[in-house]
Amino acid sequence: NARNMEDDPVFGVDGDLAFNWAYSNNGARIVLSGGYLSPADTNDDNTHGLGNHFSCNPLTGENTLPKWAHEIANIQNCDISCARLIIQGTDHGSGSKLISGPVYGNYAIYVSTDATFFPLPGHHLDIEIVVEPKPKFTTSNEL
Repeated sequence: NARNMEDDPVFGVDGDLAFNWAYSNNGARIVLSGGYLSPADTNDDNTHGLGNHFSCNPLTGENTLPKWAHEIANIQNCDISCARLIIQGTDHGSGSKLISGPVYGNYAIYVSTDATFFPLPGHHLDIEIVVEPKPKFTTSNEL
């Protein structure tokens, strides 16, 4: 069975994927809409997901203070701003409140145009590769 589900940034909340969430001078590449999403004008360092950065310009991608970059932030419900922020692993900047924590696993995003459901955590996925031949178009010179 999967562990650490209560604070996992993907499996610990419901909702849809939201990409490039920008709030004040902070941003996250991938969050879930069922988690806490800071309002655009709120600098509370309280939206957690994958690919996070505090003290940046999330609208232009400018990295003003690299010490606040952190890849995977666990869900943490802080009243105003987190005094300590638990990060999975050590892939983070040197910011004083970024604390290294255990790595829960690997994350991947699967995209499908025809899938109707996706198995819940704990199921093993099979690898299936389907190659469809591309039709060759004939030019008028080849006719």
